[in-house]
Amino acid sequence: MKLTILRGELNEAIQHVSKAVASRTTIPILSGIKIDASYSGVTLTASDTDISIQSFIPLETPNKTVATVSRTGSVVLAAKFFVEIVKKLPHEEVHLEVGDRFQTLITSGATEIQLVGLDPEEFPVLPSVQEDQVVSIAGDLLRDMIRQTVFAVTTNESTPILTGVLWNLQEGTYKFVATDRHRLASRSASVAATDVRFSNIVISGKTLNELAKIVPDQNVMVDIVVADNQVLFKLGNVLFFSRMLDGTYPDTSKIIPQQFKTELVINTKALSDAIDRAYLLSREEKTNIVRLVTMEDGGIEISSSSSELGKVTEQLGVTEMKGEPLRIAFNSKYMLDVLKVIDSEELLIGFNGAMSPIIIRPNDHDRSLHLILPYRTTN
Repeated sequence: MKLTILRGELNEAIQHVSKAVASRTTIPILSGIKIDASYSGVTLTASDTDISIQSFIPLETPNKTVATVSRTGSVVLAAKFFVEIVKKLPHEEVHLEVGDRFQTLITSGATEIQLVGLDPEEFPVLPSVQEDQVVSIAGDLLRDMIRQTVFAVTTNESTPILTGVLWNLQEGTYKFVATDRHRLASRSASVAATDVRFSNIVISGKTLNELAKIVPDQNVMVDIVVADNQVLFKLGNVLFFSRMLDGTYPDTSKIIPQQFKTELVINTKALSDAIDRAYLLSREEKTNIVRLVTMEDGGIEISSSSSELGKVTEQLGVTEMKGEPLRIAFNSKYMLDVLKVIDSEELLIGFNGAMSPIIIRPNDHDRSLHLILPYRTTN
């Protein structure tokens, strides 16, 4: 293999695929990035068997020549060094030449680097995905849906299915759900493909965080292909393959109350700021417990305490409140996680007493819903 390529385009492709490189593996080939050079372009691939990412670099764009391939071929280079080396090369043009036993020479300006390459034949073959069910979604919407749900997945590997986000598509409505049994986040959106349906697709939260990083900022469409046990995301010249998690996701619909004994509408930022201040003390106590009490004048009181540091108390006005008086305690970290991703100025919060789930949703739409279980406290 022998080629010349622009450093910027090569580095961008490396940054995409490196997110799939296995960080801890007993299989050396999985710690590398595979480079394929053909007369149509240069393809970079990385895989940790759970996710695989492939990025294609065309030889030319409408404005410039990106790469010139003198001799086709393939090699696998250790990602740990290759990623850092390319970023630090001094010249815009990079020359790669693979010799005997996959010894690879990288030159840029006056810099010359030799890397030990691995046999590309040992690299895993990308999953085969039949494109029978394809749905398109705007990249910024996909990123928002991930951001507004993925934080609620569990980190406890003893329940693997809950480390992922549940995806359903029915009658043109996409719905994401995540829960760790203490909280729940859901987000829905309408999509154009009303003829495509799927259910019980669960994708690892870690995988979705990596996917969100490479979804372009500009408003581009992402094609999603669902196959037997794989989901393929097509983002322009980047292919992102993800294995689905095995198992059946629990039915969470029955735990969401439809009516409330106490409801309040409140400014999102004001509540977030107040709970953030209360969180400082609750964090020191290592409980994260914050209390909310409704006031007779129609406002609420937020408080937290630390046996060593003291107490924080703050009263907030609300836009609207109705129903029974309430005194409740909850995990302030969980509440802050919700308030960070709510995209509306005002929230509607519903309560059914001190020991029933707290429901939080935007006041101006019903596309997202969050649930937090309260704490049982002695006072």
